[in-house]
Amino acid sequence: MDIVCEIAKDAGQAILSVYDGEIEVEMKDDKSPLTAADKASHEVIFAGLQKHFPDIPILSEEGADIPYEERKNWSCFWCVDPLDGTKEFIKRNGEFTVNIALIEEGRPVAGVVYVPVQDKIYFGLSGTGCWMSEAGKEASQIRVRAADLEAGLTVVMSRSHPSPDLEAYLKDLKVAEAMPVGSSLKLCVVAEGLADLYPRLGPTMEWDTAAGHAVVEAAGGTVEQPDGAALAYNKQNLLNPYFIVSGR
Repeated sequence: MDIVCEIAKDAGQAILSVYDGEIEVEMKDDKSPLTAADKASHEVIFAGLQKHFPDIPILSEEGADIPYEERKNWSCFWCVDPLDGTKEFIKRNGEFTVNIALIEEGRPVAGVVYVPVQDKIYFGLSGTGCWMSEAGKEASQIRVRAADLEAGLTVVMSRSHPSPDLEAYLKDLKVAEAMPVGSSLKLCVVAEGLADLYPRLGPTMEWDTAAGHAVVEAAGGTVEQPDGAALAYNKQNLLNPYFIVSGR
């Protein structure tokens, strides 16, 4: 985990070297934005993981064209989003992350989420626990909190992707506070015990959620489909179904 955390921080520095200058934006085939920071982070992560873990394959958003016929035989692989929250990066609001997760048999068992602007890192390991460190300070263990249903829930919402389905879902809940957050930070604030619930009723890809998913579960929370089914990884179609992130 120490090695993966350092790789994520190095990727964050590569992102910040672009963040401080003029940001040029390309549009990918799916109409999502791509910047030099996405590419620079991908290169740092890919090189770092290959150096330290040469036998583990890598599935990255910026290298996601690996055929399923090859991927389906992977029992273990890295799932990477070099820059999650590119729209937040372009807006310069600081709410973008570097995401690296280890997937075993379709489940995220370890995850690192790094927030470059805040120099804040979350890392979780299945069956062991979850920690957070900020500005180089010693890491402290974090856990999800128990929801106060009488007072109402703090619900995390996407800052850049509003959803009509979310409005319908929340009608049956007592919401005390709506917390708009960008990128995989939405999962991390639940893991840290700052929010109770993050319903994602809109499209995401596996690399968007894998690291945050591992962090939430290591912190004692759950990431499940609305019917309680598990969120699986390395599917033929890498698009996630709707899911609900919750604490206790």
